[in-house]
This record gives sequence, C-alpha cells and structure tokens, in this order.
Amino acid sequence: MGLDILFEFIGTAVLILFGAGVCANVSLKKTLGNNSGWVVIAFGWGFAVFVGAYISGPYSGGHLNPAVTIGLALAGTFKGNVIGYIIAQMLGAIVGAVLVYLMYMPHFDAEENPDAKLGVFCTGPAIKNLFSNFFSELIGTFVLVLGILYAAGAQIAGPLPVAILIVAIGMSLGGTTGYAINPARDLGPRIAHAILPIKGKRDSNWGYAWLPVVAPVCGAVLAALAYIGLNSL
Repeated sequence: MGLDILFEFIGTAVLILFGAGVCANVSLKKTLGNNSGWVVIAFGWGFAVFVGAYISGPYSGGHLNPAVTIGLALAGTFKGNVIGYIIAQMLGAIVGAVLVYLMYMPHFDAEENPDAKLGVFCTGPAIKNLFSNFFSELIGTFVLVLGILYAAGAQIAGPLPVAILIVAIGMSLGGTTGYAINPARDLGPRIAHAILPIKGKRDSNWGYAWLPVVAPVCGAVLAALAYIGLNSL
C-alpha cells in the first residue's frame, strides 16, 4: 500500500469522525450540542473536510470522496490509482463511523428515535421524490467537483476553499437530501450502521442507498466534462 492510499484512508476516517460526529452532537439526546441546528451541521462538515484534507493532502491530494477522485481522473488532473483510492475512502468512512458510535455510545443508548440514530450515519430526503432527490445530489456534487477543479487550476493553496464550498453547499443546497455529495460519506457509515450493535436501531434504508452513490458520480462526470469543454474554448 502506498502512502497516498494510506492517507486517503486516514483522511476519510477523520472526515467522517468529525462529520458524523457533528450529526451525533446535534441529533442525539443529552449531548451538549443537542438541537443546535443546521448551521452547526453545515459548518461541522466544512471543518471536517478541512481537517481531513489538511492531514491527507500532502500525501494523497486529500480527495476523501470517490466522486472527486473520478471527476479529477476524467478531467486529467489525477493520474493515480482510482480503484485504490475508492477502496481506501470506503474503508476509512466505515472506520470513522465506528469511532463516532463508540464515542457517542451512551447517547445512542439514550436516544429513542431510530431515525435520529440512522441520520447520524447517512443521508435521507426531506421529501421523498427520487427525481428531485437525484437532481439535488447531482447538482451539489457538480458544483463541488467543478469548484475543486478550478481551485486547483487557480493554484489556491490548501483545503480552505473546498471547506468553504462544502459549507456553502450545505447552507444553500443541502436541505433537500442532506447533501451526501460523496458516495463514501454515505455508503461507508450506512454499512457501519447496519453492522454495529446500536440499541433500538431501525433498518439502514437500503432502498435509498443507491441514490447518494450514483447521483454524486454522475455529477462528478458532468463536472469533468464541463471543465474539459470550458477549457477548450
């Protein structure tokens, strides 16, 4: 295993530790952050991306997201091991989610609402409409990947621009589906939810699980195509 793949694993685990961690802090009973709201979640995920990318960036580029890896590869700005990165991201996401469960275990035990427990791990639509939900995830990921491609092209240093972009997506576009915009962010923790011995949990909503995987990949592909097309003008 190369250092790049190892740090993609570490960075994604850190991303989920902080990202799912803020969801747990806001959603679960008896935490000091309980009911602190959407703004806290949006900033928490933005900072989660910043920390994960800051740690992994010097070694792997800090993708932390299969859609980003696929988009950068299609745009020709990433020449590394796409499959290796995606596997590392998925495994890192599972590990990060397990750490969140272990840290918040007493609060999972105290929480009676199984939907709140599931929401710590993975996303779901505010209003179930598969076309609308798919479009929400597609457009959010499109903006994310296009923004990353242009930030890299402008040589903006560090992960801060991407963290700000994540906060902006969460604030403006995230209220429809919870803005997974990252297959590893959703699928990895959903797998963790399915296998962990969480007291009083519900099913892991596998009927919806395909959407926050497929839609972000489609959004990333469209972003890469748009980037190539715009740069050819």
